[in-house]
Amino acid sequence: MTVYDHIDSNRRLTALILALFPLALFLLTCCVCALLAEMEVFESGQDAGLLQSTLDLALIAYPWLFGITSVLIFISYATGDEMILKAAGAREIKYGDYPEIYTTVDNVAIMAGLPTPKIFLIDDESLNAFATGRKPETASLALTTGIVSRLKRIELEGVIAHEMGHIGNRDTRLMIIVVTGIALFTFAAEVAFRLAIKSGRGRSKDSGRARLVLLAVALAFWIFGVFVAPLIKMALSRNREFLADATSARITHNPDALADALEAISEDPRVEILDSRPLMGALCVANPLSESSLMASLYASHPPIEERIGRLRRMARDL
Repeated sequence: MTVYDHIDSNRRLTALILALFPLALFLLTCCVCALLAEMEVFESGQDAGLLQSTLDLALIAYPWLFGITSVLIFISYATGDEMILKAAGAREIKYGDYPEIYTTVDNVAIMAGLPTPKIFLIDDESLNAFATGRKPETASLALTTGIVSRLKRIELEGVIAHEMGHIGNRDTRLMIIVVTGIALFTFAAEVAFRLAIKSGRGRSKDSGRARLVLLAVALAFWIFGVFVAPLIKMALSRNREFLADATSARITHNPDALADALEAISEDPRVEILDSRPLMGALCVANPLSESSLMASLYASHPPIEERIGRLRRMARDL
């Protein structure tokens, strides 16, 4: 698969996710409505069966849920990169602040034939990095202070070239939709749950119904964010990491540089601020979560780092 094939594949995958979204949402709405109908939350003027009651409720609720979730997805696409950088505690730097870092990134961007991204630092002594942005012209690159200070310059160039590969291959746009969209769904679930708790203080029959409806909505969003979301991420091919590695080797003409960097990174990839944000691990050059944790296995999005290193070593031998 060439880089251009991968870019086209990402575009098709983005379109597929957006096309399947209304169907997945309708099925989820039907499940919620079936639960409400079974509990007889709403009184029906006729003796309708469970299926008919479910469809009647779904046709009423679906337009509202579709509108709300469409707004959430639009927000995640429009502001996703800013949300991701803020969640990582990244701070933007300029040439005058860190000329060596800026020069290194600028040189790699020139070699890649891409605009120089905005550069951010994460105050963490671990070794990791990620890129984000809807398009190369508005992309951002975040580096931990540890990866900047502990890697050799040639190794750092390999890592930066890997992230520039994600930018050029349009991986970052797809992951913005996935990562921030899932985060907003789980946030919506928490809001609905809190509203349900508050509505439960009323003793009227209507307040009881409102509480059950809100709990059902919270459950639907929570199921999507916690269980459906990892399946979506697993459906996103891990080949994007291999392709970004290969792109790095092509840009720097030195596969061993990234291989050496990955060996060093594998010793200390954990970024503490991301412990409570496992979804963002998919963006990083290496999994920033503890490999033994349940969350790491649930949200794993990287191929084994040993396999990546092995492929890069074979590329170096073939040069």
